[in-house]
Amino acid sequence: QVQLVESGGGLVQPGGSLRLSCAASGFTFSRYRMNWYRQAPGKEREWVAGISSGGGPRNYSESAKGRFAISRDNAKSTQYLQMNRLEHEDTAVYYCNVEIAYQDYWGQGTKVTVSS
Repeated sequence: QVQLVESGGGLVQPGGSLRLSCAASGFTFSRYRMNWYRQAPGKEREWVAGISSGGGPRNYSESAKGRFAISRDNAKSTQYLQMNRLEHEDTAVYYCNVEIAYQDYWGQGTKVTVSS
């Protein structure tokens, strides 16, 4: 079965950096576009970034553009989200996502708290 396991969240000061990881299993990772979403307290889940199956085209939300970088290692079935210049507004639970045959799969999420 599809499994997505996020890691790397934590407490960071404004302006700091974190690198999130998502280890995937149960499907052929290299065939699918991968995404990162986040859900802030009291808000709906929102898309943050996506990367094509081969690691080529990458897309970002306006809030992530210029500060976050999505990447993947198909040999390790893992995707990453490098987050720089973090702001209070980036505080959220971050989720790894893949859509397979019109069905969305999610990890359990990793919590990121940006606070001084």
